[in-house]
Amino acid sequence: MNSKYKILITGAAGFLGSHLVEKLHNLGHTVIGIDNMMGGYEDNVIKGTEFHKLDCCDLPKIQEVMKGVDVVYHCAATAHEGLSVFSPYEITKNNYLASVSIFTAAINNKVKRIVYCSSMARYGDSKTPFTEDMEPKPIDPYAISKVASEKVLANLCEINNVEYVIAVPHNIIGPRQRYDDPFRNVVSIMLNRMMQKKAPIIYGDGEQRRCFSYIDDCISCLIPMMDQKNLNREIINIGPDEEFVTVNKVAEICSNVSGFNSEPIYKKDRPQEVKHALCSADKARKLLNYKTKTSLRDGIVKTYDYIKKRGTKEFDYNINLEIINDLTPETWKKKEI
Repeated sequence: MNSKYKILITGAAGFLGSHLVEKLHNLGHTVIGIDNMMGGYEDNVIKGTEFHKLDCCDLPKIQEVMKGVDVVYHCAATAHEGLSVFSPYEITKNNYLASVSIFTAAINNKVKRIVYCSSMARYGDSKTPFTEDMEPKPIDPYAISKVASEKVLANLCEINNVEYVIAVPHNIIGPRQRYDDPFRNVVSIMLNRMMQKKAPIIYGDGEQRRCFSYIDDCISCLIPMMDQKNLNREIINIGPDEEFVTVNKVAEICSNVSGFNSEPIYKKDRPQEVKHALCSADKARKLLNYKTKTSLRDGIVKTYDYIKKRGTKEFDYNINLEIINDLTPETWKKKEI
């Protein structure tokens, strides 16, 4: 990889996007970032890069900003899987329609490649470990919107002869992740509560199993996706498949790291929550030389250090519930988190 590119990154003030902006900027590329600031922090914007406060759905403005761009990384998403059952309009708009807007602008500007960050929610409750050749089985509006976006991407890129790669990250953790969001980011929510001497909240019995990926391990896979030739039209899971842990275990590690010991508060199951979610990393190891360099505990420690330095925050219920009924979690209806 010797060429220097002009790269546009959506969600540039968010967790994943800001780390990607920083890495590509440090590698000498010209980076343009856009973000509507719905899920990002202003101090996540990387100095020395061009930044625009824009909504991905604003197609005319996006097309203007994208002029001369070689590669687009579409990281922006309202990645609220559980909430999407109760706020389906807002979440599908910010995922599906926003994605179609970005892909359209990219094609009109004749970009060379689009890298789309999808979600392992695409696999639904398929048998683990999830592999890329599985037929997607999304079971909630968020996952459906991500799979629909993948299909539109493939369709438009094939028609217009544009290269694309679909990255499928695991649950990513680390510094810069929004920790005052009450609807997502279980590690950050638990740490933010524990650091305020509040017990962690767990939905169901806590025996749901997940794998967590530290941000740097994810970024290392995204970088070669910009131009590695054998990745065109590939779908690739990104994340560890070694530490498959329960949410109860995550709470225990967060408790040990934060020094706050309290029994979790258990609430009833959230509708459509997948019990076990684990992706195989074999393809990433083969094509990207993927290696897990940061363990779950070390990732939680680094996330804790970030929150401690920045200061704990009250939770911000910035997405309205659109469907409120007996299935809606009481923690959200009553703003108990």
